Parts: sequence; structure tokens; C-alpha cells
Amino acid sequence: MILLQSPSRFLLQILSNRVQNLDKAVELDNHWVEFDDVRYHIQVSMKNSRLLLLSVSLPTPPAETIFVGGLPFGAIEAIKAAYGLLVKILDPPRDGFNLTMKLDLSKFPPDEEYKNTLLVKLASVREVVLGAPLRLVLKHLSLRTVAPDIDRLIALVHRPKESFFLVPQAEKVIVMFPMRFNDSIDIVLATSFLQEFVEARRTPGLNNAPSCLWSPSPPRELKGAPEEALSANAGFVTFVIFPRHVEGKKLDRTVWSLLTFHAYVSYHVKCSEGFMHTRMRRRVESLIEALDRAKPDLDRSKKNAQSKSFKRLSLKEAKSNSKS
Repeated sequence: MILLQSPSRFLLQILSNRVQNLDKAVELDNHWVEFDDVRYHIQVSMKNSRLLLLSVSLPTPPAETIFVGGLPFGAIEAIKAAYGLLVKILDPPRDGFNLTMKLDLSKFPPDEEYKNTLLVKLASVREVVLGAPLRLVLKHLSLRTVAPDIDRLIALVHRPKESFFLVPQAEKVIVMFPMRFNDSIDIVLATSFLQEFVEARRTPGLNNAPSCLWSPSPPRELKGAPEEALSANAGFVTFVIFPRHVEGKKLDRTVWSLLTFHAYVSYHVKCSEGFMHTRMRRRVESLIEALDRAKPDLDRSKKNAQSKSFKRLSLKEAKSNSKS
């Protein structure tokens, strides 16, 4: 199974190219979209090619989520903690975007290893911004506390107009995903995939993984959530995260895995569908070949018939042949 990578590959490529070629004046104006409708825009002008503007548009949040100034709560603090003086947040951002940052590429450190680490971190801006509330909750879990002034049930956006839910506690955090799919085939495949996913968690080698449950109806922890947020046609997946799952470097991996869980399932559903289509096409091709082999060879029989010669007999010869 594949795990999606946190850094945007295209963003990382552009940033690396600009840092390595600061002396070359270029003009950039690039737009692109990644999964779950996260849009990026990069601008570099010829007048000052050392300054780069990076704008990010997040998925449209549903009504139950909390956005502060167009960003998830805690996102500004997370950006400052991750990038420090390397970036400057512009207020207001560019039209149509939730965040615009100005980067001074000349401030990158000369050390290559540290520079590459910063580039990867910048290319992971999606995780830093969207994962800020989740990271805050899980950091407190590692300390076995609950963040102050936080709701009993937290809704976090992860797809356009869709959210997943957290129930923070001092000893554990319950994470719940309403799973929705548009295509009827995807619904069937996703339901089967998620049930097998839960069964796989019970294998002996995964004893330390977070507990995982699937149910067709909303868990009782979602009592009080908006009704429209609970319309899931592929059931509900629940993870129970304990402090051991967010210790040290595990925190980043846990945040990203939870943030992209729906995309992870969607990817494998589409791969399964493509695999089955390929198998069906091969099966049809083999049946057609079998039918072709079963057909009589008409050309050969026609040729044999044409090669035979017939002699016309006279009436006298015919009578003599019949008597004999």
C-alpha cells in the first residue's frame, strides 16, 4: 500500500531550482491543484527574483469547522514556529487564497543539509497549515493533558465541505471519519476495503498500531454533531490514538496519516477498480481467443472443395456403373 508524501513535489522542485539559481533573473507565475482541492500559486518577478510569493488555497470548510482569519485555528502560530523569519505572512492574502507568504530566498542558510530540510518543510506547507489544529491536540496528548479552551468535539476540514472529528482526552484522542464517495462502485469497494482494513489491524504484527473500528452508523461520540456532517454512505472509521503514537518523530507521521486518510482510501479504491477492469479485459480477450480457435476453418474447407474434380458421365456409362 502506498502512503502519500507530505511535501508537494512540484513546489519542492520550483523552490530548489530558484535557490540554486538565485543569480538568474526569471519571472514565474505558476498555478496548480493537488488532491482534495488544495491550490497553489507561485509568483517571482524580474525586478526582484530573490523574493517569491507563495499563495495556498485550502478546501472549502464546512459550517461545523472553526476558521480564524480564513485559516484553521493555530495555523498562524504553526507557520511562525515552522519557518521563523524565513517567511512573512501577507495580510490580506491574494484574492481567492487563504494564505500568502513572502519568501526571501537570499536568507536561506549556506549549509546544504539544513537548506534541504527547510525546502522540504516549505514544500510541506499544506501539512503545516491544515494539520495545525490536529498537531496542537496531539501535542497535548503526548503530555497527557487536554488543550485549554477547546471543545469536547472538534471538527477539522480535510476535503471540500467535509470534516473529520476529534474527541480529545488526557489519555487518548478519538478520531472519527465519515466516509463519503460519489460513485456507487466506489462506495461498494470502499466499504469492503475498510472492513478488511479493520481486520488487518488485528494481525499480531500490528499490535502497537492505533485501534481501528468501522461501523455503518455514527459512533456515539459524534452525538451533537450536525446532521449533514454525519451523512456517510461508506460508514464511519474510528481511530484511537494513545500517547505512544505521538512520541517524538511519530507525531509528524501520525498527523499526516490522519490528515490524508480519506485520500489514502480513495487512492486504493481507484487502484482496486483499475486492477479489476484490467483483469476483466484480459479475461474477455482470452475468451475471444478461445472462440476464435473453436471456429471451423472455412477457407481450408473451401479450398479442398475447389481442388476436387468431377467427371460428367454419359447415360450409357451411368447405367453400366449402376449394374456393376
